[in-house]
Amino acid sequence: MTQMQLEQLVAEATGEDVRAIRQRGFSAADPLEVNFDPEPDNLPPRMIDWDELELERNLAVVSQGRARHFV
Repeated sequence: MTQMQLEQLVAEATGEDVRAIRQRGFSAADPLEVNFDPEPDNLPPRMIDWDELELERNLAVVSQGRARHFV
């Protein structure tokens, strides 16, 4: 499929003008390439694992020492 054919198909599917589709920069992607990112960034993921954060914050106020077993 050529770039022009892709743009025409997208324009037909969306009801947009081919010029508008061309300006938006549609292109064919290879479905086998899963790590494609045209503008990669090296920033850490923007998410918080609340359970992990809570474990880091969960500090004993008084040291528990060793557990004693009574018989």
